[in-house]
Amino acid sequence: MKRHRNEKANKHHFWNKSVILFSLASLLWFIFRTGTKPTRVVYPCQRVALANSSMLLGLSIPLSMGIAVAKTKRFLSTNGMTLALLLSLVATVVTSEQFWTNSQPVVAVNPNQELHLTLEPRNATAFPASDIFTLHGRAYAHISELVNFMGLHGWLFYKSDTTGPNRGPDGLIAYDDVVLIKINDQWGFRGQTNTDLLKELIQAIVDHPDGFVGEVVVADNGQTSGNMNWAFNNAEDASQSTQDVVSMFNGTFKVSTFLWRFIGRNPMNRVYEYSTGDMNNGYVYNSTVDAETGIRVSYPKFQTQYGTYISFKHGIWNGTEYEERLKVINMPVLKTHSSQGVTACYKHYMGVLSEERSGGFSNGHYSIVNGGMGTMLVETRYPALNIIDAIWVNANPPPSGMCGPYTPYNYATRVNVLMAGIDPIALDYWAAKHVLIQTANLIGYNDTQIYEINPDEPASNFGIRLNRTKNEILRSGYNVTSDENHMNIYVYPLPTHDIAITHIATSKTIIGEGYPLNINVTVENQGDYGEDFDLTIYANTTAIYTENITLPSVYIRFTTTTFSWNTAGFLKGNYNLTAVATVVPNETDFDDNTLTCGIVKVTIQGDVDGNFYVDISDATQIGLYWLQLSPPAPANTDINGDGIIDISDATLVGFNWLKDP
Repeated sequence: MKRHRNEKANKHHFWNKSVILFSLASLLWFIFRTGTKPTRVVYPCQRVALANSSMLLGLSIPLSMGIAVAKTKRFLSTNGMTLALLLSLVATVVTSEQFWTNSQPVVAVNPNQELHLTLEPRNATAFPASDIFTLHGRAYAHISELVNFMGLHGWLFYKSDTTGPNRGPDGLIAYDDVVLIKINDQWGFRGQTNTDLLKELIQAIVDHPDGFVGEVVVADNGQTSGNMNWAFNNAEDASQSTQDVVSMFNGTFKVSTFLWRFIGRNPMNRVYEYSTGDMNNGYVYNSTVDAETGIRVSYPKFQTQYGTYISFKHGIWNGTEYEERLKVINMPVLKTHSSQGVTACYKHYMGVLSEERSGGFSNGHYSIVNGGMGTMLVETRYPALNIIDAIWVNANPPPSGMCGPYTPYNYATRVNVLMAGIDPIALDYWAAKHVLIQTANLIGYNDTQIYEINPDEPASNFGIRLNRTKNEILRSGYNVTSDENHMNIYVYPLPTHDIAITHIATSKTIIGEGYPLNINVTVENQGDYGEDFDLTIYANTTAIYTENITLPSVYIRFTTTTFSWNTAGFLKGNYNLTAVATVVPNETDFDDNTLTCGIVKVTIQGDVDGNFYVDISDATQIGLYWLQLSPPAPANTDINGDGIIDISDATLVGFNWLKDP
């Protein structure tokens, strides 16, 4: 009996050693064949070797443990054998390729960069239509440019009895209005509304042509973490907080902040409207559940630091009645959201209500999937204007671990886009489809990975919420749309086709006939579309080089071509070297498609000073830089181009001494 057990143990021992040896052999083969080229990992033989080594090495561990334990009498029970089998199964699973593939988080190639997006204008083909104003580029994505651009299309920013640029009786902001700017200050870093844009917006308001005597309130709920004075902010100067911006206007204008979370997190802060005699700060709460969306609506009512009584729903309380001087500008930052897909205009009203998850009254997070933010928009106060901050965006789609709403600096991508309009649904649809998804694709996500942020996917997280929010707003009589046929998209500046040659240089300006001359040419795509074109280099009128070049409109928008011109067979003389890029279709800026670098002299070998004669002046130059490297020594003194001025260059001078060209 004992002999039988020993033979059985020896068999197990031999089998286990074989597994380990086979696994090690597979691993060594994998390392040897991969070498210094990681791309070989995808070869079929490499994948098999890696799978064998990982699975079998992993399997050998519990088997070894099982054999060791089996030597004890206690483990010779059925339960012990079952445990060994389970350990083997777990090892097989966790070392499998499928397990690790499914466990890997979705990540982008590189989100933290600056991109140039291609944004196309379009005219509505069906009516009624919603207008969207889009500016892009560092020079144009500013509030002052937005005000002017909207004015060009009949949307006047200033309400005034006089007419002029951006003002008129039908304008948006009157000189005595109270303007409530709803921002996102729940998050710091890139998760908050850009404070540079906030500063520009406040400046535009107080620059009212009739003289601004109203008030500006910058507000947010912030839920449990809102802060108007973050240490790290979304701005060129990261230390510039919302409160810092507001303080810049204090003493000259009535500009203040209000963080609603301090009046909305305690059920004791439930208040009633001013018209009932209740003058306390707090939240007005409707305990009746909305029949369509299931939300319990709530909204803030508060007194500003300048003594103004504001009801978010009814307006400005003057002591006897409400005045319609309250204008809400909804100013979210565009980003992905782990559960909602996208956060932009309609989702931004989550920062208006008092959320029960934060100790408040409303069930916003529960009802948003049913269109609850649509109910908030139409039953509290509809924005006079929506402005989407897309200077920096978080385009990492869920389930990526880098998706929003939390957005540290290295999760964000700079795209320099600013969008505005009255229709929050149209804005959210267009911003997600043409800004967020385009950015996600460019930083490395494929079409499958962007599913949850795609507004055209009705079952996606964003698609469901967008459509239900739209339907709720439509039921209330507002004109909103998610159909691009019902949208006028105004884009500034207009997308262009533009190729430019920005640099041309030669390794020498004087070259001995028969020696090669290196020519560097840099071409840049300064337009908004990927382009395919020909680059030709001319020596006077003779084409000496032609190359077909393809340049994208994003990432690396330029390329430098290096060409070696063989001067053999060219007559000695002066040559103008010119680079010419063919005009691409619809290109209108032709002047920068051609660039000349100046005169290059093809001369007798040994001529250093370019007078087409070899004499003492050339020998003097060789002697002056004797045994020096070029560079730093002048390239023209290195006659044969070997990088040093030495006997070979002196020999050429001597060989052609005093010869005519």
